[in-house]
Amino acid sequence: MDSGGKHYSHGDATAYARKWALGRNPRYYDFEQLGGDCTNFASQCIYAGAGVMNYRPVTGWYYLNLNSRSASWSGVEFLYNFLIRNAGPGPYGREVSAGEVLPGDILQLGNEDGHFYHSPVIVETYPEILVCAHSYDCLDKPLSAYSFDWVRYIHIDGVKLS
Repeated sequence: MDSGGKHYSHGDATAYARKWALGRNPRYYDFEQLGGDCTNFASQCIYAGAGVMNYRPVTGWYYLNLNSRSASWSGVEFLYNFLIRNAGPGPYGREVSAGEVLPGDILQLGNEDGHFYHSPVIVETYPEILVCAHSYDCLDKPLSAYSFDWVRYIHIDGVKLS
């Protein structure tokens, strides 16, 4: 974390994930009928741990309402690109191995064509990875219970303030 940043609270992100895994926070639109709510839920959890949004048009990460939000708030690939490449305010991270993630980080599942389609939130890492997610809502589901071809793990390193 640089001098213009703050700590990402993995604990706050994890607590939020467990609180809302089987329900919906009324502050946010439920994207279930618009292709799925998983990345919207992951963004809510990350925001609970970060507390800072990035309001840049096109490349930012923010949510005000259904019609005023970034693509990265609710799109799997867009969230990945934002977290990995973020040079402005908000959370930032990097792709890591399974052994490097913490509760409050996220993972993304992909198919054999390399298309990533699901963004669960990690809530436990030992003895196995457990996740919470929307779109097929789950609380403390083992990663091993999913069927997928690819998985990428994203560790949230910190939060930039500007």
